[in-house]
Amino acid sequence: MYVAVKGGERAIENAHRLLAHERRGDRDVPELSLAQISEQLSLGVDRVMTEGSLYDRELAALAIKQARGDLIEAIFLVRAFRATLPRFGATEPVDTGAMQVRRRISSTFKDVPGGQILGPTFDYTHRLLDPQLADGFSPEVPAIGEASTAATPRVTDILGRDGLIEPSPAADADAPVGDLTREPLNFPADRDLRLQNLARADEGFLLALGYSSQRGYGRNHPFAGEIRFGEVEVEFMAEDAGFAVPLGSVALTECQMVNQFKGSATEAPCFTRGYGLAFGQSERKTMSMALVDRSLRARELGEEVIAPGQDEEFVMSHSDNVQATGFVEHLKLPHYVDFQSELGLLRKLRKEFAEANEAPQMQEAAE
Repeated sequence: MYVAVKGGERAIENAHRLLAHERRGDRDVPELSLAQISEQLSLGVDRVMTEGSLYDRELAALAIKQARGDLIEAIFLVRAFRATLPRFGATEPVDTGAMQVRRRISSTFKDVPGGQILGPTFDYTHRLLDPQLADGFSPEVPAIGEASTAATPRVTDILGRDGLIEPSPAADADAPVGDLTREPLNFPADRDLRLQNLARADEGFLLALGYSSQRGYGRNHPFAGEIRFGEVEVEFMAEDAGFAVPLGSVALTECQMVNQFKGSATEAPCFTRGYGLAFGQSERKTMSMALVDRSLRARELGEEVIAPGQDEEFVMSHSDNVQATGFVEHLKLPHYVDFQSELGLLRKLRKEFAEANEAPQMQEAAE
């Protein structure tokens, strides 16, 4: 047993060295820098920061490089590092209404106060490979204005003034906010925990659930009320100073979905809400998050729960890609004892089956 353990250690050390060799690739090709990853693979960096729950572009870029581009492995690395960091407190709630907007669109109103800002997007590009990029083509620098600092009221606020959409739940400053990173998940879960879970959830999982809700698996007919991307200032309440101190700004994407009517004998029909928020430019993630958030409000809004996207225990228990990866990939680890136990049981059952069928056959032969 001692020899086997030592041999296993040597094999693992060699596997680590081989991994480092494969990660580097051909030595004749220049090595990627963290700045290159952060600047040119920015959407991957944004996803790693969002699902890793840590806003640090350099660390996210390092994780992507270390993981050889496997974003889920990179998310795992970022979360592991995050767990080592001390926590000094909680910042004040960010005000996305005061966002320095770089992109802002609405599919519900053509003319919105502050205007539509297309910004950087794939939405209007032809899905054709560009061979110029393979040759190191550098496009002309576009004329880019400063990010808008003017107040840009949310579309949902415009609807809210006329009572056409349900009011956003009023925040209770004294109510404790749950923390999925420190407390075990329990059901039923309040919306604060659900939104935390969705923000950290795998983008592909949420995309599939959001898509299913649009196809009729759950009562959900959405409109993209507004999607905005830009920088938001983060403030921290300094107890000694007695006022909030700005710490800097972070890039965020926010999505407000406007969903179908609801009403009752005592309440007039109005639109309902779905909400998504993520680090960086993460539009697909926030749109999917908003769709699933609305689906998970089924019981709250008196709707029948008939689809997976409406079942909070199903969604929240299976949305985390780090947990899911660990559970699936642990099958690669040795299961020799378990398998031998199953194999022994199977052989025993087959023997009993053969003996049970052998007696009637012998009786027929005798007759």
